[in-house]
Amino acid sequence: MKISDIKLEINKIKTMGDLSASEYNLDDRKGVQAALKSRARILQKEADLIKKYETMMMHENTHPDMIIAGIDEAGRGPLAGDVVAAAVILPEDHKIIGLDDSKKVPLAKRLQLREEIMELAEYGIGIASAAEIDQHNIYNATKIAMQRALDQLTVKPDYLLIDAMTLDNNIEQTSLIKGDAVSNSIAAASIMAKTTRDIMMAEYDEEYPDYGFSNHKGYGTKDHLAALEKYGASPIHRKTFEPVKSMIR
Repeated sequence: MKISDIKLEINKIKTMGDLSASEYNLDDRKGVQAALKSRARILQKEADLIKKYETMMMHENTHPDMIIAGIDEAGRGPLAGDVVAAAVILPEDHKIIGLDDSKKVPLAKRLQLREEIMELAEYGIGIASAAEIDQHNIYNATKIAMQRALDQLTVKPDYLLIDAMTLDNNIEQTSLIKGDAVSNSIAAASIMAKTTRDIMMAEYDEEYPDYGFSNHKGYGTKDHLAALEKYGASPIHRKTFEPVKSMIR
């Protein structure tokens, strides 16, 4: 049997046990042995991701028979743009493998997870504008965005897992520091919030092309600060954030 054909068969193997028991382990050709090692790496990575998913269900699993929503936000730190929150209720019959803090997930994988969450989970998106951030301060505006995300859910949750925040509502909840790294529900919300905000900043970039919002997403990078010095503040800049505040003065 040709090595190319054997590689195709090896890539169909689904478990490490089946790979170890495969007759192809007796084939000492370098190409076959390399294919076995490559498949082993892939299967081990998949197993590690499944194990991580199960570990990150710890907080969800402490509340059996309850509908749990994870809540997170994106955009507390930038000088421009909205703060965006998401609330996600994960499906019971499907594991969305690869969930993590959105900042740790590569762009292509973030977008893939976004599509999977939108297809399989219940989710809501909440937004607080730059003007609302200036009016209420970023902490309170974040809470407003989170509550709006929660209000968008078509299913009412019994329990909330929130990343480092608490909400003033009547729903039982737990605030988790770095929750997007320890809870799948919060991690899913992190993915939804960040990808939604990134899409919005790309749209703002078309509206205000002088600032490069698609690149820095409103954060205070060198290029962004240079654009602020040259063009002044745009309508979506946060007027209570420095150095925008001093520039306006």
